[in-house]
Amino acid sequence: MSYAISRRFTLFVAVSAAVAGAAVFVGPDTQAAHADITCSQAYLPLPDPACTPGALNPDVTQDTIDSTICVSGWTATVRPPTSYTNALKVKQIAEYGYSDTSTSDYEEDHFIPLELGGAPRDPQNLWPEPHYSTDSSGGTSYTKDSVENKLKKAVCNGSASLADAQNAIATDWQTALSTLGLS
Repeated sequence: MSYAISRRFTLFVAVSAAVAGAAVFVGPDTQAAHADITCSQAYLPLPDPACTPGALNPDVTQDTIDSTICVSGWTATVRPPTSYTNALKVKQIAEYGYSDTSTSDYEEDHFIPLELGGAPRDPQNLWPEPHYSTDSSGGTSYTKDSVENKLKKAVCNGSASLADAQNAIATDWQTALSTLGLS
């Protein structure tokens, strides 16, 4: 199964469960299990799907977007403290085997962004995304942020569904806008 199809299927199952009313929950042992994984840089500028498959916030659904992600400032109410993300960033920089270990060169990024209903504290949705380009695509944490904002705007103005936006960014943030016809 290809990387994109595997990631799309995984997200489809999580989104389907959330829409059906089932809680998408990752247990308390997630971080302990995550620590045993050595992550690959081969997928950059995307995260390694074995380490960072993405996770959804069950409180954010298509029915709740007007009281969650589409409310100005809402993400600040769920964003984890830097004391949590900085400690996780140090751990994950080592797991990814980055030769540059300066934490200021990475953003501890939500793979599925908070703006699109990503899980705030789940290590499976957080990873140390380089601020610098790692390949010829020119993709950096800063260019991903722009895509996230455009997708949130599309979800909130009704030109894309939440599930479609989540799926597009989880498949490949570099092509998410064009996949949804938003570029």
